[in-house]
Amino acid sequence: MDNGTRRRFLELAGAAATASIAGCSGQRLGEGPDSGPMPEQIGSGRSPFGNRSISGGTSMVTMPPLSGDLTVYSGRGEPLVGELVSFMEERYDGLTLNMRYNSAAELVNQLQTEGDQSPADVFFSVNAGSLGAVKDQGRTVDLPREVLETVPSQFRDPDRMWVGTSGRARSLSFNTEALSAGDVPEDVFAFPETDAFRDAIGCAPTYSSFQAFITAMRVLNGEERTREWLNGMLDIGLDTSYSDEFLVSQAVADGELRAGFANHYYVLRVQAGRPDAPISVAFTRNDAGAIFNVAGAATLDTADDVDLAANFVRHLLSAEAQDYFARETFEYPLVPEVEPIGELPPIDELAPPENVDLTQLSDIEGTVELLRDVGAL
Repeated sequence: MDNGTRRRFLELAGAAATASIAGCSGQRLGEGPDSGPMPEQIGSGRSPFGNRSISGGTSMVTMPPLSGDLTVYSGRGEPLVGELVSFMEERYDGLTLNMRYNSAAELVNQLQTEGDQSPADVFFSVNAGSLGAVKDQGRTVDLPREVLETVPSQFRDPDRMWVGTSGRARSLSFNTEALSAGDVPEDVFAFPETDAFRDAIGCAPTYSSFQAFITAMRVLNGEERTREWLNGMLDIGLDTSYSDEFLVSQAVADGELRAGFANHYYVLRVQAGRPDAPISVAFTRNDAGAIFNVAGAATLDTADDVDLAANFVRHLLSAEAQDYFARETFEYPLVPEVEPIGELPPIDELAPPENVDLTQLSDIEGTVELLRDVGAL
């Protein structure tokens, strides 16, 4: 793909992707005539991203029903996934989901402390690093191939122990009244030499996604080059005063910053409340600035009913759930047939580094120490 073509994908407009509805034919949406109930959209949608129909993927309508009690340790917060959980419980009369919400890191520690006395059946994580940590504890159980193969191989564990359910792309948000996509280098290491960013770029150094980005840089490029990059960014006035990446993106839209480091969905969240906000997103290529991380789920060895737990994970990959992740959390669906929201580039147009094991991104101790050492924390 040439530079001009790539750059066309970097402009986020905030218009919803429109898709034609397809019938549910017993396996996948869009194959054959309608033979039963249509898939139901979960949630009300967030303007301007709620007006689309479900197309592509496998509907819950065709999946084995969920019945029984499940305890889910969720590193995904209730404000993000609570509607999806309620939808499943209302859909299946015999299902009770006992959700234990906490940070993914805290839940990993809790599982280790509880050992084989844990009540948990499923671990639903916000990132691959935590899934890898639970796998390393020996606490996960093989998922069925038909569940795993719903998503591309790079988004699932090669040992069949966990599967990604939605994704987030590392990106740079920028103010469209101050910059264009062409002003943003495709190499993150060019940022400290970019005059347009001087005294006008910000980040949230205490935020887990920023720390995962720096951890990826350490993994890919080593400690010293990462230190040099951080010092270079601080030298051009990197604003480290923000507590989270939504605030960074709001500051970009408000013109307080020209650009800011944030996962892609924060731009969409700003646009959802302010459709005319002068904000868009750009992606670097083949470096730490282009990391694509996933939320995901695993069945645990303490599950009372392993089949029920695996079926719950399967439901997270249903057409309805994947559409929900796109519309309500603004993440990338991982089932290829389900389109992302807005005018995001499809996953296969992104260029994340190929030689990063996402489970390595949980090793943030050294990152926090480095950020403190250079004065970013």
